[in-house]
Amino acid sequence: MSEVTVRTLAKLVGTPVDKLLEQLAEAGMSFEGPDQVVTPTEKMKLLGFLRRTHGKAEPAAEDVAPKQITLKRRKVQEITVAAGKSKTTVAVEVRQKRTYVKRELVEEQDGQKLEREEAARLLADSKLRQEAEEAHLREQEKKRAEEEAARKAKEEAERAAREAVEAEQRRAEEEAARLAAEADASAQAARSEGHTKPVENRRAPGHGHGHPHKPARVHVRTDDAEEDVGGRFGKGELHLSKGGAARRGSAKAKRGRPGKEPARGAGGGQHAFSKPTAPMTREVAIGENIIVADLAQKLAMKGGEVVKALFKMGVMATINQTIDHDTAVLVVEELGHKAVKASENDAETALIAHTEVEGEKRARPPVVTIMGHVDHGKTSLLDYIRRTKVASGEAGGITQHIGAYHVKTEKGVISFLDTPGHAAFTQMRARGAKLTDIVVIVVAADDGVMPQTIEAIQHARAGGVPIIVALNKMDKSDANPDNVKQGMAQHEVTPEEWGGETPFVPVSAKTGMGVDELLDAISLQAEIMELSAVVDGRAQGVVVESSLDKGRGPVATVLVQQGTLKKGDYVVCGTQFGRVRALFNESGSQVDEAGPSIPVLMLGLSGVPDAGDDFVVVEDERLAKDVAQQREAKRRESRLVKQAGNRMEEIMAAMGQGAEQQVLNLLIKADVQGSVEALRDSLTDLSNDQIKINVISSGVGGITESDATLAAASKAVVIGFNVRADAAARRVIETHGLDLRYFSIIYDVIDQVKQVASGLLGVEVREEIIGLAEVREVFRSSKFGAVAGSIVVEGVVRRTKPIRVLRNNKVIFEGELESLRRFKEVVDEVRNGTECGIAVKQYNDVKPGDQIECYERIEVQRTL
Repeated sequence: MSEVTVRTLAKLVGTPVDKLLEQLAEAGMSFEGPDQVVTPTEKMKLLGFLRRTHGKAEPAAEDVAPKQITLKRRKVQEITVAAGKSKTTVAVEVRQKRTYVKRELVEEQDGQKLEREEAARLLADSKLRQEAEEAHLREQEKKRAEEEAARKAKEEAERAAREAVEAEQRRAEEEAARLAAEADASAQAARSEGHTKPVENRRAPGHGHGHPHKPARVHVRTDDAEEDVGGRFGKGELHLSKGGAARRGSAKAKRGRPGKEPARGAGGGQHAFSKPTAPMTREVAIGENIIVADLAQKLAMKGGEVVKALFKMGVMATINQTIDHDTAVLVVEELGHKAVKASENDAETALIAHTEVEGEKRARPPVVTIMGHVDHGKTSLLDYIRRTKVASGEAGGITQHIGAYHVKTEKGVISFLDTPGHAAFTQMRARGAKLTDIVVIVVAADDGVMPQTIEAIQHARAGGVPIIVALNKMDKSDANPDNVKQGMAQHEVTPEEWGGETPFVPVSAKTGMGVDELLDAISLQAEIMELSAVVDGRAQGVVVESSLDKGRGPVATVLVQQGTLKKGDYVVCGTQFGRVRALFNESGSQVDEAGPSIPVLMLGLSGVPDAGDDFVVVEDERLAKDVAQQREAKRRESRLVKQAGNRMEEIMAAMGQGAEQQVLNLLIKADVQGSVEALRDSLTDLSNDQIKINVISSGVGGITESDATLAAASKAVVIGFNVRADAAARRVIETHGLDLRYFSIIYDVIDQVKQVASGLLGVEVREEIIGLAEVREVFRSSKFGAVAGSIVVEGVVRRTKPIRVLRNNKVIFEGELESLRRFKEVVDEVRNGTECGIAVKQYNDVKPGDQIECYERIEVQRTL
């Protein structure tokens, strides 16, 4: 074995030579240089030193001693081999290697091997027992299923036999009642006439044993004497008293059919069968929607009869379609039954009882919504208050969806909602007005009252919310606050200094002028309103905005209105549910809870909720899931009702339109739910009689492969608003050649959809009259035939344009000019008040007094 030097040891352990020499010196061993040999003892001494230096205990003696020793032996010998007359010496090397292991280690390994074998055997036995138990359970389950099938078959047979007996019993009782009535009538006739009169027994075929062609007679006992009439069976006589014929007839009829057991309680008197005298009226419970098959089952009618009744009412629906509550009530009443309102779902009832917030109310911060026209400084004003920039991240500086923030000011906490200002987001601004306590309408002092300013006033009034007007951009030289006040006064928003109730605060979002006065006005208004809410309790509130984040899943910006929202709460939010995994404030910091009037970003829902949905904290996940599923089922039924069979009027209207109306299919994906709603509503409103804008699908998140496949099947234009298509979706789009367009501002979406729709509409060819000439005299020419000497009375006559010849304001010829001359020169056009000579091509019947009308055809692009 070769010797190990300090240099070799440093290379083996991956340590610099200088550092290893220092460590050897610290361990009490001095070496002169890196080429000095290191003995095994010195190595062990260095190892112990390093262990102590790093805080490790010294290894025990048994750990230091090797568990096995390998001995190697090498022996070289020379052997002389005779090869013919010469001798050759061969060197032979023998190597031996033996390994000696401690006896304790061998015994330990053998014990571990036995333990592993025992564990494997036990595991195999456990698996065998489990398989035997499963086979036994399957056999029992099969046996139970067979017994259940046999029991059902037996019950079905018994039910069929019971129904047959009851039907036979009813027929016998009806025959007995009819015979009794005839016997009573015969007795009455005999009593009145004083002699016995034979009564013919009109029996139903198959009842009794009398001859089918021989009329039977009955002996009837009157009050004074017994009257002799021919026997019913042709053998003996029957003596029937009054009222006894029914009972005896019933017994005879039952004996007349062998093998049939008479039913109990079926006889004459007070227990006889009575036929219903009026149709049965049922009470049918109907919810908001109901399937036609379920309605037929509740009415105990065939589904085809209900469908027929619906068709008579003008509703075309199949047995598997869903109809709404009003339609179901009408058809139930039409069929002669009574409809009642179905009770509410148990889960919704439990939710209402579960979420009643009780407790002491405390003062809460006001929720303020910033509204106003585009570019009047709403977000800039809010940025100055929050000391951060928001609009820099928006496309073109325009806020595309609602932002919610709460701000700690010297006057207390105030929650702000910043809504978009342009017209396409009217619905989002309306939602913001419903959530708020105070509306601040920002009006630029250098611009005045604009259309969306008026919309903000209308939304605030519709929600019954007080208004504060912020006169922004007061730092500009052309600011005119009086003009703004006059414009607002025209819409019944009167300033306080003019005797009204609305505060007008001059501010500047650029310099900060008047911002403190604006906060004072908000705080004063909040004090007057005495805003309060229950703090301790389960949280309730509204979804301000929602989106689908690729890394975090569904996220929702919620505004807490009652109680305290905490991390770990179970929440039901519209048709979604879940457990709150995390809460974030507007700066992105994670918080543990949020009280009333505080907006937070919530994670943990099962899907993306709709903006404007209410959220409620419940006790457990089961109730939240039940409520969400029932709401989803109700929404699906409502959607099916809208998509169900059209009424006859709608079908006839569609037939009247024919195939002239074009359809433009769109698939919309956006980053947040509010943008989806605004885009869908704005683009659908572009529809008219010539073209229909049809949004086949809309949702939150990126454009996926399924979206692209749906668009390819529907030949739709794909619109991505602040979202992009993934790789799989791009492949589908490229394969099918779909029209994919990305946008970040809604103005561009509307403009380009108008362009696409206009392209589908095509062009319209219009005729425009450009000139009119009156024929004064007709000349004959050998070259051109009849030449009309004319004067242009309107517009201009051009040689290259088509013409019409009018006589008494009626078109008698339509063609083109052969020539147009001014004196002897050929000209291209002749203007109003000028004489000319006109030769009409292939027409020589021009007369004085005719009019020659010159026109041109122009193509006009159809637009929305």
